[in-house]
Amino acid sequence: MKIGILISGRGSNMVALVDAIKSGEIPHSEVAVVISDKASAGLEKAKERGVETLVIQRSGRTREEHDAEIANALRKRDVELVCLAGYMRLLSKDFIHAFENRIVNIHPSLLPAFPGLDAQRQALEHGVKITGCTVHYVNEHLDAGPIILQKAVEVRDDDTVEILSARILEQEHKAYVEAVRRIAS
Repeated sequence: MKIGILISGRGSNMVALVDAIKSGEIPHSEVAVVISDKASAGLEKAKERGVETLVIQRSGRTREEHDAEIANALRKRDVELVCLAGYMRLLSKDFIHAFENRIVNIHPSLLPAFPGLDAQRQALEHGVKITGCTVHYVNEHLDAGPIILQKAVEVRDDDTVEILSARILEQEHKAYVEAVRRIAS
């Protein structure tokens, strides 16, 4: 299974996926390309692992134009599964339909709770005792596609957004690898 990974930042979930594929933990798969919408630390980590990288800038273009260029790059590489790993832009309907039921995302909450940005802050502000992360298929609605799997994380009384985020991120790496392994098999 050829995988394309879209990132915008440091790429820690991308690294978890690439390393799991290279080690065979995710079988019968390869990362064909890592695409970022801007220069990012994650691109350097992908290059260090021997993965092709592309920057497809979004500035000065519509979402549809930007997404069309990304879709073309993925199609050229015969990508079968698109993994969003800290990709901080909503996808257009055309892109979602081009890869229908073949786009997955990782989100730092137990969806449907706390969709969108700042999920960890939302969890702390609501006083929940359990949060976590969700791997889900992407549809046209924000963080609302079918859930593949979730991992729970306890919220502690002394948690800050940064401390809670770090604990959730540890589980994200495990959850994303497990979800992609299920899809690949």
